[in-house]
Parts: sequence; structure tokens; C-alpha cells
Amino acid sequence: MIKVIRENDPDNIILVGCPHWDQDIHLPAANPIKGCDNLMYTMHFYAGTHEKWLRDRTDEAIKSGLPVFVSECAGMEATGDGPLNYVAWQEYIDWMEARKLSWITWSVSDKEESCSILKKSANSDGNWKEEDLKESGIKVRELLRKYAIKK
Repeated sequence: MIKVIRENDPDNIILVGCPHWDQDIHLPAANPIKGCDNLMYTMHFYAGTHEKWLRDRTDEAIKSGLPVFVSECAGMEATGDGPLNYVAWQEYIDWMEARKLSWITWSVSDKEESCSILKKSANSDGNWKEEDLKESGIKVRELLRKYAIKK
């Protein structure tokens, strides 16, 4: 797949997934893809389920030189539902900030689950106001506004 992507775009970053829902990041750290440039390996967390062990595992991968991008994360359980765990989510945010890890949330949709950030009434064209956002959407917006500002 990397070869096909490079035939069309020789320079952009390619995100490479890891086994077990992007939590076994120690496996590519032990055996990264060789001979390719601009690769990053993905890690996913759900703060209501994944505890410090996943941060520790990812820290070890980073120490080994593996470039990491958090390509899916949120504050609830790994099912994508359940209550937001604000304390555990902030622990992950602080951890990512300390390591300068980029991240994106899951999920920009209006599905009936707590990880979906939009209410059914939200316009599909964007420009969402607070009343268009569910609890997780309000928190994600707050985090992006707080941490995405250049310091």
C-alpha cells in the first residue's frame, strides 16, 4: 500500500496502523517498516477504558524512535459510549502535550453514542455552534481551542 501511495504522492506523511485497535504500538517499535520515509504509527485511546499502561507502552515506542500520531481518541469507554471520564481524558491530553503528539478525536458524526460530537440537528456544512454539539463535542472544541493555539 505504501508503494501505491508513494507513486501518487512521494512526500506526504503516511499513517500506519498498529495491531489490536492501534494499542500494540510496541510491535512496530520492535520491527518498524524499513526503507520508507515520512511514516508515522498510529495509537488510539479511549480515556474511560485505557489506563496508564497504554501511555507507558507508547512512551517506550517513542523512546525507540517510533514517530507516533494519535489518530483516534476520546474521553469515554472504548465502546464509543458511556460517560466521559474528564479526569482520565485530561491525563491523556497532558501526556500528549508533554510529548508534542498530534491527535484527532473520534467521531465527527451524529450517531446516538457519546463519542459522536454532533447532535442530529447539526448542519452537515459545519460552522457549528455550541447548541449543535453534544457533550463530547463541546469538550473537544474546548481542548482544540486551548491547545491548538501557537505559544
